[in-house]
Amino acid sequence: MSEFPAAMPHGPIREVFPDVFFVTGTMKNEFFGSMWHFSRNMTIVRDGDELTLVNTVRLSPEGLAELDRLGRVVNVVRIGDMHGIDDAFYVDRYGATYWAMPGMSTDDRPQVARQLVPGGEMPVRDSSLFAFTSTTRPEGILRLDREGGIMISCDSLQNWVGPDEFFDDSTIATMQKMNFFTETGIGLAWIHAGEPKADDFVRLKKLPFRHALCGHGEPAVGDVQPRYHAAFQRFFNV
Repeated sequence: MSEFPAAMPHGPIREVFPDVFFVTGTMKNEFFGSMWHFSRNMTIVRDGDELTLVNTVRLSPEGLAELDRLGRVVNVVRIGDMHGIDDAFYVDRYGATYWAMPGMSTDDRPQVARQLVPGGEMPVRDSSLFAFTSTTRPEGILRLDREGGIMISCDSLQNWVGPDEFFDDSTIATMQKMNFFTETGIGLAWIHAGEPKADDFVRLKKLPFRHALCGHGEPAVGDVQPRYHAAFQRFFNV
C-alpha cells in the first residue's frame, strides 16, 4: 500500500454518540500560496457490524487495529471536493464501496461506485444528504436522524475553536490573523474556493439538527443549530 499517502499523526477514535465515532488527524496542503499544516477529522458511523467512513483520515497500524475492532469497513463517503486524499487507501484495503457527489475531482481518487445525491440511495440508514447547489465545487452535509439530528459536514460547517496538537506554529499564526478559529462557524477557505450563495443557507436553515461533526474542529454537541444560524446571518444575511 506504499502508493497511497502515508499516515500522519492522529488522535484516538472517540465515541461521541452511540455508534458514531470521531478521530482527529493531520493535513498538509497549500493554500493562498503557502504550505499549511493543520488538523482534519474523520467521522465513523456504525450500523450493526458495518462501518461507514466520512471525510477519511488514514490511520496508523495501531489506529487501524482499533478501527477493525469496531466493525467492518463497508463504505467510504466523500462529501467535500477539497477532501478525499485518503479515500483510495480505505477502498483498496477493505474493498469498500465508494460514494461521492457528482462533479467531484477524481485526481488520485478511486472510481466512484455510487453517486451520492439528495433523495437517492444512502450509505447509512436513517440518513439524508443536503447538497449545496450554488458552489463552484461540490459540497454536501450528511444528516443522521439520530440524537435529534447530527450533521456530518466537511468544509462548510466547522467548529474550529482553536489550534490543537496537529498544527504547526506558522499555520496557527496565519489562521489566527485570518480569524479562522471560530466556534460554530463556516469554513473560510471553503467560502473562498466554493463561493457559496445565500440561497443554499436559506435551504439549510430548514433542516432541524442538534449536533455537528465537522471536517475541521471539535464536535459541536448540544443544541448548536441556533449558533450556526447566527453564522449564516453573519456571513450571508439570511
